[in-house]
Amino acid sequence: MTARALVTASLLTLAVAAPVPALAQAVGTAKDLAAVIALQGKPCGTVVSFQKHGENDYTARCASGHVYRVAVDARGRVVVTDQK
Repeated sequence: MTARALVTASLLTLAVAAPVPALAQAVGTAKDLAAVIALQGKPCGTVVSFQKHGENDYTARCASGHVYRVAVDARGRVVVTDQK
């Protein structure tokens, strides 16, 4: 394999493999949000989508149709509030 072919193959491998860690992180974040919501006694099931607003501040949309804001307040406590 020539040096040029090796570089091209390496770049293609990176381009294909790069999104995988981001997807794995998104799945982990969705599971973490679902667990936090459940621990607060709110109905959710699974988180189907979420949006990050800042550090430790998310809006989570659940399979049940509920939408929650999950954030950490000034005292360092996790707060889950219904979003209408």
